[in-house]
Amino acid sequence: MSTALPTLLEQAENERDAALARMLQSDDAVRQGRAQAEQLHAYREDYRKRAPALHGKAASIELVRCHQGFMQRLDQAIEQQRGQLAALERQAAALREVLLEREVRVAAVKKLIERRADEAGRRATRLDQRHADEVAQRLAMQASGFGALTRRH
Repeated sequence: MSTALPTLLEQAENERDAALARMLQSDDAVRQGRAQAEQLHAYREDYRKRAPALHGKAASIELVRCHQGFMQRLDQAIEQQRGQLAALERQAAALREVLLEREVRVAAVKKLIERRADEAGRRATRLDQRHADEVAQRLAMQASGFGALTRRH
């Protein structure tokens, strides 16, 4: 077998390994994004519970407006985080597809190498059989020729 197929296999495996590394990094980014989103939600809920004028408490209008403004900014941050998380999830899905393509390519190259090795084995077997048949035929011819020579003398 030439060196082209093993080289192709090595290249395909390297590409697959690189795709796997990128996908794992992307999965980590998704996990971190989800953790951040959960933290933001928990913080917003905690901040909401500490609202001034909650449960009949008296609070100045200024304090209530400040609290509401901050709640709006938290909501905006949560929406922004949601968008970033969706983008990270799309990227992770795309990288999983790339990894799958690379794995299929590695499997195809391995299958091709296997088929070529099988073909080479069959060719070698046929060649060996042909050689054995020729040797047997020569021996048979020699034996019949030798027998004819000994009968004449």
